[in-house]
Amino acid sequence: MPFLTENFLLQTNVAQTLYHNHAKKMPIYDYHCHIDPKDIYEDRRFQNITQVWLGGDHYKWRIMRSNGISEHYITGTASDREKFQKFAEALPRCIGNPMYHWCHLELKNFFGYEGTLNGETAQEVWELAEKKLQEEAFSARGLIAQSNVAMIGTTDDPCSDLKYHKLLAESGFETKVLPSFRPDPALNAHKPGFAAYIEKLGQAAGKKILCFKDVADALTARIEYFDSCGCRAADHGLDYVPFRKSSPAILEGIFQKALTGSSLTTEEAESYQTALLLHCGRQYARLGWVMQIHFSCKRNPNSRQFAILGADSGYDCIALTQSCDALHSVMDALEKEGQLPKTILYSLNPADDAWLDTLIGAYQSDEIPGKIQHGSAWWFNDNKTGMENQMISLANLGILGNFVGMLTDSRSLLSYARHEYFRRILCNLIGKWVENGEYPADIPYLGSLVEDICGNNAKRYFNL
Repeated sequence: MPFLTENFLLQTNVAQTLYHNHAKKMPIYDYHCHIDPKDIYEDRRFQNITQVWLGGDHYKWRIMRSNGISEHYITGTASDREKFQKFAEALPRCIGNPMYHWCHLELKNFFGYEGTLNGETAQEVWELAEKKLQEEAFSARGLIAQSNVAMIGTTDDPCSDLKYHKLLAESGFETKVLPSFRPDPALNAHKPGFAAYIEKLGQAAGKKILCFKDVADALTARIEYFDSCGCRAADHGLDYVPFRKSSPAILEGIFQKALTGSSLTTEEAESYQTALLLHCGRQYARLGWVMQIHFSCKRNPNSRQFAILGADSGYDCIALTQSCDALHSVMDALEKEGQLPKTILYSLNPADDAWLDTLIGAYQSDEIPGKIQHGSAWWFNDNKTGMENQMISLANLGILGNFVGMLTDSRSLLSYARHEYFRRILCNLIGKWVENGEYPADIPYLGSLVEDICGNNAKRYFNL
């Protein structure tokens, strides 16, 4: 069978109809990513494919390291052409890895390249991309427009002035570029740099932070500022979900201890995190935001490379955590107060799928269909098997039709091809169920269901 035809991954007639007539046309609501809004506002141009494709892409870096390539050609001082060559040589060995599919979808969709990338074809791909990137449609805004992106949700520190979001809103750029509130440094009293961050947070909020209540008030002030700039969502990146309630006096002691740089016990760190997580959740509910919680990631396990390259360099991995009981407790505490916001839950551990899908069913309400969501297969699960398993679990234990669908979680402007990948997998999964006689071949209804999962649900969920 030929590779990457128009019916790639679409194994039935129903799947092909659903994708080509319904999924394909839907605008993209990329509600969680790590694109720099400055690049969008300044309409950044890229000189070559390495700049737009390899820079900051942890997935590609991991592939290169797994192929025994020296760091010199990954994050080091090798030329852009040399880095691309090394990646091209590694890619053909990635049979079964979603990277092989993503890369070729991106080459085909953006650059019109119909071949396959390898060490021998690297030069022709390099030259083709170099030429294309000079065209107006290949600036940052041009790439977004080509991909039919209606909304981008960036990931932003509470101290950010959101300058570029405001400038974009005034610029008339058709795609909504909205900030997302990521308060992790303020909650991580047990991690290095906490005291310096609290001082920075106080400056952003216009007040000196002297006590625990001041931290909560500063976060509230920044949440309200983000809201005035169009924010619709927050995101918490937790190693694991904590739940340990403590008195105001104990929390004050923990905060003062952390300010001095003293090490906190696990119990102290969890108490502090729990209090602020609940505080933030109440604010999100008040403003109608979505609370996203990511957990079960082991950050920077390779201490030698962490010392050299720092965080976010592609060395993270799945963690086995005991987050189930704590997450139940966090959600129940907010629910009892009537202040549980719309919530999307993502675990990096695929073994958590079933309990997440039963948990979300325990906290739904008439506020909106699918108020509590099991988020799209995240990071290391962002592959054909992981996406299918996440959707099958959600379908088995909840309502797949209310799913808010895919996000890129990426720093690359070419990653919108991942939405196509997801949509093909979704349509193929539904097509199999229909062809097997497990669901009626009601194409008009199935088409609307697919359109909802590919965009309409997210549009409603994020109040867009």
